[in-house]
Amino acid sequence: MARILITDDEPDIIELIRRYALRDGHEVVSVGDGQEAIDICRKEDFDIIIMDVMMPDTDGFTASRKIHEFKDIPILMLSARGSEYDKLFGFESGVDDYVTKPFSPKELMARINVILRRNAGRRKADPSERLSCGGIEIDEPGHEVFIDGERAELTAKEYGILVCLVRNRGIVLSREQILNEVWGYDYFGDDRTVDWQIKLLRGKLGRCRDYIHTIRGVGYKLEET
Repeated sequence: MARILITDDEPDIIELIRRYALRDGHEVVSVGDGQEAIDICRKEDFDIIIMDVMMPDTDGFTASRKIHEFKDIPILMLSARGSEYDKLFGFESGVDDYVTKPFSPKELMARINVILRRNAGRRKADPSERLSCGGIEIDEPGHEVFIDGERAELTAKEYGILVCLVRNRGIVLSREQILNEVWGYDYFGDDRTVDWQIKLLRGKLGRCRDYIHTIRGVGYKLEET
């Protein structure tokens, strides 16, 4: 059972998600604004947050960034806006997934459960592992990445992709393989999500951005240049 925080200013949306979440055995807490989500996350812990974008006072993007300043909680964003720009902005805010309205509640719960399983697996990772490639060093116990000794601020998805690429250095990984490894085998999105996240990740790797090679028509490979 997981503890879910629903943040939305539409009572009907909250009730719909609550009903399906309770059916899956989860505990549900709800608030109606981004600032309320920030405030409650300072006092309580949650396994995942379902966050609407457009809300009064504090929007979902702002709330996501502020919450991640003090807690590492996966966030699934809900929005009526589904353009590539909006999705990129959401991923830059550190969200784990992005679902456009109207949505299927069954699909939403499937996405939520994928994130919960992945996050549980990450907590059980071998604490002795430490990965490196050239100027990239990954401290898995601390969930931190250092580029030439300087700490890089990565979102959960960016971190997951980098770990996947470093573990498979020199090997070409298809977009589907990266989706399966980082998002989960039953991820429902399209593989362009990987391209968006790679673009964001490269922007945070400094000179090491060139380690990530695009293999046209296939996917990506990490190799020290």
